[in-house]
Amino acid sequence: MKESLIFKENFRFFNDRKKASLYPGPGEVKALYQPPPKSHKGQNGKLMIIGGSQLFHGASLWALKVASRIVDMVFYSSVPENHQLTKNLKAKIYDFICLPREKIKNYIDESDAILVGPGLPRESVTKKLTEKLTKQFPQKRWVIDAGSLQMMAPRFIPKDSILLPHPGEFKRLFGLKASRENARKMAKKYDCVILLKGPVDYICSPTAIKENHTGNEGMTKGGTGDVLAGLTAAFACKNNPFLAAGAAAFINGLAGDRLKEKVGVYYNASDLADEIPATLKWCEKH
Repeated sequence: MKESLIFKENFRFFNDRKKASLYPGPGEVKALYQPPPKSHKGQNGKLMIIGGSQLFHGASLWALKVASRIVDMVFYSSVPENHQLTKNLKAKIYDFICLPREKIKNYIDESDAILVGPGLPRESVTKKLTEKLTKQFPQKRWVIDAGSLQMMAPRFIPKDSILLPHPGEFKRLFGLKASRENARKMAKKYDCVILLKGPVDYICSPTAIKENHTGNEGMTKGGTGDVLAGLTAAFACKNNPFLAAGAAAFINGLAGDRLKEKVGVYYNASDLADEIPATLKWCEKH
């Protein structure tokens, strides 16, 4: 891969230091938590993923796939059909513990962050589950996506949580048009981080905002947002929410750009998840 092409397309903002402060880039990646040389298993992040349904099998599995490569342990809770799929996949690349829904509360206590929503159905059961858990564990680091965003009421948004809406989900949750300014207002109002996804991603905290310009048209395929959710949640285990969201948006899009250089737009969410580790390594060198 020609590095000059990557720099031309994705690093055009970094020659100007003032502009660089407005866009996530390799600096965010280098600022991320790194496992100490003498660390032991469990010290470098434990993530709970709650997602999946009879209709949406793949969503939570893509999040699981990428997160399992970053944190020490993933606790995964889905419907029985998805649990059977994970049993078939576990021997390949995953390091996780599969949990029935009735046992998740014990493992939430142990987790550094909780991702809820990928693949959850747009039904009352999702609303009840999301609002009950966020109310019961407001002190935990929550990353909220997809089905949970579409069903929950804004008053249940926990402080310091990370929300990952696309424009339709943003409007449904807040009753406002998805825009840079409205995302910033809602992040301040609810004391959270909002990563508003789109051709340009807006990452908003109560006090700051960044724009991410990585990514391409190949990432319109289903599942790429679930990869982003898993990546964000994995980073959130050991990093502050704004850094985690900005780094994840940048890396997810850059992985897509690297794939486009290799195969054009002919890649899917599994390809994207597989490209994440090499993209992280690439950023550490630049």
